[in-house]
Amino acid sequence: MAALASISSSVDSIDPATGDVIGRFRVTPPSDVPQILTRARRAQAAWAEEPLRARCARLRRLRETIYERRQEIADLVTRESGKPRVEALFADVLVSLDTAHYYATQAGELLRTERVPHHNPAVKAKSGWLHYEPYGVIGLIAPWNYPLAIPLGQAIPAVVAGNAVVLKPSELTPWCGALVGELFTHAGLPADLVQVIQGGGELGAALIQAGPDKIIFTGSVATGKRVAEACAHRLIPCVLELGGKDAMIVLADADVEVASSAAVWGSFTNCGQACLSVERIYVEHEIAERFSERCAAKTQLLKLGPGSDPHTEVGPMIRPGQVERVEAQLREAIARGARILAGGRRRSDLGPCFFEPTVVADVDHSMRMMQEETFGPVLALRSVADAEEAVAMANDSAFGLAASIWTSDSRRGRRLAARIRAGAVMVNDVASYFGISEAPHGGRGASGWGRTHSRLGLLELVQVKYVDVDRVPHWPKAWWYGYNEELGEAADRFLEFLFAPEWRHRWRSARGAMRAVFRGHRI
Repeated sequence: MAALASISSSVDSIDPATGDVIGRFRVTPPSDVPQILTRARRAQAAWAEEPLRARCARLRRLRETIYERRQEIADLVTRESGKPRVEALFADVLVSLDTAHYYATQAGELLRTERVPHHNPAVKAKSGWLHYEPYGVIGLIAPWNYPLAIPLGQAIPAVVAGNAVVLKPSELTPWCGALVGELFTHAGLPADLVQVIQGGGELGAALIQAGPDKIIFTGSVATGKRVAEACAHRLIPCVLELGGKDAMIVLADADVEVASSAAVWGSFTNCGQACLSVERIYVEHEIAERFSERCAAKTQLLKLGPGSDPHTEVGPMIRPGQVERVEAQLREAIARGARILAGGRRRSDLGPCFFEPTVVADVDHSMRMMQEETFGPVLALRSVADAEEAVAMANDSAFGLAASIWTSDSRRGRRLAARIRAGAVMVNDVASYFGISEAPHGGRGASGWGRTHSRLGLLELVQVKYVDVDRVPHWPKAWWYGYNEELGEAADRFLEFLFAPEWRHRWRSARGAMRAVFRGHRI
């Protein structure tokens, strides 16, 4: 990757395990963005003319490209984001491969023109069809925590639907962002169809100001509000994925060994820097002490270190500022009566961004740790009397992204899942639905709006057009001009024929209703 000469006009790629600069990339001047969108529109106009089957074939080549370069990709994701290499392979490479495969094989069916049946006898002479057409240019503003899976998971369906993409990756992972553009180029997609711009928040603002046809933003609530406001000012539709405060409910009949292992992984994967991290755990009192002990014991077994070490299970946080955020939440929680059962310390001996995976008990909802997104390696536990209290606590949050329920009774789990205010609820698993291509991803409340992934995510990237074809084009319509008392009476008989509560009234009105259909027209 070519590094840029001028530091003042560049963004650094930094290894969070060491703090070393590993690459430098040219910042895109905001003044260049309108021309970038112009090129994207030209490329998109030609791309949209390609048959859907041909676009799917290009995606198959993209899948092959990702597979061929999977080792290189995993190394870069690990080096720039800090996550263990195993997580880079599972969470970024595997998810990206499956996304490409899913849309390459399913987009033809998912975007097929659909017949719309009409239930009303008044319009039975019409045939209706839904057509799915591309928006044009989709602007993606992507985060750093899954620097390949998230932007590819959004760019792939955008492209197969016939759109062009302008991607602004996080300034914390510019190398991975540049790699996304490379992969599309390597796969043989047209020039300028997928363009990557590099820079900070001012460049995201410039992208919206330049007027793409839709924005998909993944990031913090505060930034998401600014994105929504900027989009609203220009009437640009947007999808917002703004993080979560995901609850895990552990019922007394759950398998404590399995559930505690899930809690540890769900809290600490990617060092807790995931929108789907388990951030609040509510355990029925009967098993709370044993569950807490098992979580603490398993946490103490985890190896903390650089992601490049194959034995590392928890890597560094992305930047020192994130570490300070976690420390501040812990200090406030301890001052209010929470107890640390494991971890809780910064590990400066390992590097500038390391923090021990931490288990905290006796938390309550007065603490910032239970209200604000932590986005760090903290497992927070609270004992509850029963499932009713657990559900109430889970729903006591501004966020509503995902949750999980742990029980040996899957039917009970599904009943409780229906009462959780979240975009997704897993029964006896955590977070992994993100890797299921058919599963929509998105939340409610402070977690944002709209969906990515699945057919619902694909439909966010197309304009829906309804086409109506009248099969009796030479027959004037009953509701056209030529209004008079006779037509008014016939119209009322027609309403009786369609909607009268008793069938005998409907049939009695049939003859009068037909006068509305078979009538002469003055105009």
